[in-house]
Amino acid sequence: MSLNRIRTPCIGVCSTTFGDTVCRGCKRFLHEVVNWNGYTGEQKQIIWTRLDSLLRLVVSNYVVVSDPGRLRQQLEYQNIRFQAELSPEGWVPELLKASGQQPLDWPAFGLTPLAEALTLLPGQLYQQISEEMHALSQAHYDRSHGQQARPVREIIIREGLADASDAAPGST
Repeated sequence: MSLNRIRTPCIGVCSTTFGDTVCRGCKRFLHEVVNWNGYTGEQKQIIWTRLDSLLRLVVSNYVVVSDPGRLRQQLEYQNIRFQAELSPEGWVPELLKASGQQPLDWPAFGLTPLAEALTLLPGQLYQQISEEMHALSQAHYDRSHGQQARPVREIIIREGLADASDAAPGST
């Protein structure tokens, strides 16, 4: 029997363990990270779709994917890990991260950089895209859950899930 499993967006850099409500690595919400293995395929696909649409929005401010087939071919040839569940725009950050401080031959990867991308090294552009993606994910979380994201410790204390003796002075 073959199971059609949907891979996790996790990239192994989880900041939810340090109290973030939106992971700085994969950009999922804390409850999505915690509950991922219990979600149905449809629920997982909804999360992937949200992540991809936000990533496409951010990447398109810097780069146009002019040849998706060439991009995929080069990523595979150069053994650069990418999430096949994402659109080609979603693969661009992994290329930028792998390139680091080295100049990038944009056309060789089927990419056309926009003006703002040309002022940054690939690693710097990766960092910029990651920060903007996190900000969008945070805004989406705040809007969807009707409140500003709070550190997990604050949630535990305010919702009475911890003993009063665990609370820091002045935090309640």
